[in-house]
Amino acid sequence: MDILEKIVVDKKRELHLKKTVIPLKELEASFLFQRETQSLANSLRNSKNGIIAEHKRRSPSKSVINQNESVQDIAIGYMNAGASGMSVLTDAKYFGGSLDDLILARAAVDFPLLRKEFIIDEYQVIEARAHGADTILLIAAILTRKQIKVLSELAKSLGMDVLLEIHNEEELAKSIMPSLDLLGVNNRNLKTFKVDLETSISLSQQIPNEFVKVSESGISSVKAIKLLREMGYQGFLIGENFMKTSNPGESAREFINQMQR
Repeated sequence: MDILEKIVVDKKRELHLKKTVIPLKELEASFLFQRETQSLANSLRNSKNGIIAEHKRRSPSKSVINQNESVQDIAIGYMNAGASGMSVLTDAKYFGGSLDDLILARAAVDFPLLRKEFIIDEYQVIEARAHGADTILLIAAILTRKQIKVLSELAKSLGMDVLLEIHNEEELAKSIMPSLDLLGVNNRNLKTFKVDLETSISLSQQIPNEFVKVSESGISSVKAIKLLREMGYQGFLIGENFMKTSNPGESAREFINQMQR
């Protein structure tokens, strides 16, 4: 069993418990469930930098990345740096995140928030909406085409954008459908954790232009972004490069300023 399979098994257990404690009606009664969402796809289309800055405390591959900075301060730093949006990891066991992080970020900033989570159930889509997310992440590697359709259509009905993450041609082929807004190519192999930008480059021409193309993981230089832009990418998800520093917001500002020189 690889790490992705382990995460899904744990997520199913977690969901079973959550559903017994917090019913859907309670989530739908949330104040944030009624707020007007902001489109991450539109933000990226209109952005000069396309940066989706990520909040990530730790990961299975890197253990601790940054446990010290508050999510509110990081969110404000990212927004003030000019990022197009923010990704908030909400998985607790493997990434040290929580839905509280999403709520705190939402309270601190007014730009698009992506809930980055291993979503396998409609409950999690409702949960994302109720905690202030504007966009959800779906991972093709852990979902069937039918699941992608059901989950993405639910998200769209709730006013959220959908970022579908792929790693190869097979996942792309099974995933393309009108209920998606953004197609993300993860340069990190979730089974080996090896990172290779060639993954984004090789898949770029196969992604239809009606979707906003996003490159994820392993992006640490302006040079890499310039190359990816030539391949049609409008979004660049960067987390570790900012989070490994003592001031992620300032790191994001310096990076974005470099892009504009």
